[in-house]
Amino acid sequence: MAIVARVPIGDITDVLTSGFGSTLASVALLVGLGAMLGRLLDFSGGAQVLADRLVSRFGEQRAPFALGIAALLFGFPIFFDAGLVVFLPIVFTIALRLGGSVLLYGLPVAGAFAVMHAFVPPHPGPVAAAELIGADIGLVLVFGLLIGLPTWYVGGYLFGTWAGKRYDFPVPQLLSGGPQPTGPDSEVPTPESDGSGGSASSKSVDTAARIAPPSFGSVLAILLLPLVLIFLNTGLSTLATAGVLDEESFVVQAAQLVGATPIALLVSVLVASYVLGRRRGNSGEEVESVVNSALGPVCSIILITGAGGMFGGVLRASGIGQALADALQDTGLPVIVAAFVISVLLRVAQGSATVALTTAAGLIAPVVEATSGLSGADLALIVIAIAGGATVLSHVNDSGFWLVGRFFQIDEKTTLKTWTVMETLLGSIGFVLALILSFLF
Repeated sequence: MAIVARVPIGDITDVLTSGFGSTLASVALLVGLGAMLGRLLDFSGGAQVLADRLVSRFGEQRAPFALGIAALLFGFPIFFDAGLVVFLPIVFTIALRLGGSVLLYGLPVAGAFAVMHAFVPPHPGPVAAAELIGADIGLVLVFGLLIGLPTWYVGGYLFGTWAGKRYDFPVPQLLSGGPQPTGPDSEVPTPESDGSGGSASSKSVDTAARIAPPSFGSVLAILLLPLVLIFLNTGLSTLATAGVLDEESFVVQAAQLVGATPIALLVSVLVASYVLGRRRGNSGEEVESVVNSALGPVCSIILITGAGGMFGGVLRASGIGQALADALQDTGLPVIVAAFVISVLLRVAQGSATVALTTAAGLIAPVVEATSGLSGADLALIVIAIAGGATVLSHVNDSGFWLVGRFFQIDEKTTLKTWTVMETLLGSIGFVLALILSFLF
């Protein structure tokens, strides 16, 4: 692209490395620390504890809703594919116990992970998009949750339960005849496990997890800790900007430090390492083995996200972004609508939600820079609109399409009628809510 667009040959390497490095400066820490936190919750049995408590609290009749809520909580630090694989044994076990189509329980869970993965930091797509257009991560997180939760309820839970009753598929025997993943100590290959069973230390960690599972309160507190810290930073910074608090005061500066997203996640990982590891009898070496095992699988995600930033850098250097900005100004489309349209086109063309998010953000960044009067809330809502566009119309070029279809053992036609429609609902509802909020803020 750089050569075809006639970027000076001597500048190409600098353009590539600067685009790659500037994106990863914020993304790499968030993705790596988020993966560590998710792995600690996984190995300790946090997903099973969360699901069991919520099902018992909401009742068997509302088990799909309880599973979806558990997936929303667990999906904060863990990626879509990893979260879905971790929850498969829980979904299958509850579906066998309560009866009904596996889609009745599986679609609300898959929808919850999809919403969190697309709309909420520290997932790489929204983080990279926020970085590229200059949006505040804290505001993206606030709006991501504010929009993502009702979006999941309508598009993930209500549609998922309707589709689950309409399309009756038995619980697959996918997890039988080999390792039996009846809980979080499963050794079935996942994005966070190579299927070899792990080292001796990881097996001893699994043994400890079976002996002393964490409490529901501990799991919930660890999941909420980074949110609280980030909200603290955003809230106090807003009050300081409004003149209610002194911006130079120790309280405000301390909140800004511990509430910065990488620091908030680091604090959460350290707390989780103690609460879910050392306090439960695991040695430092065992805890280290667990968090190390989270890093290998996310390296490709980090590099792909960086490559999206690199491509965005080339697009900016080529002048395509400015040309697009001029074209969009001629059409009269609001920036938030244009961002959604570009993201939809990229999503349909190449499949990956993360790549669509980062590339669309790179393309729309010059438009954002050329548009005066955009507030911090406007920038955050543009990120959400891009995320909505990057979610719709998951089809055969998207790995998530095949992941859902193969795990639930449904044919391609049914996957299009269920998963693709659900993803389109999630993205469209998220965009509409972001558009409405953009008129209010």
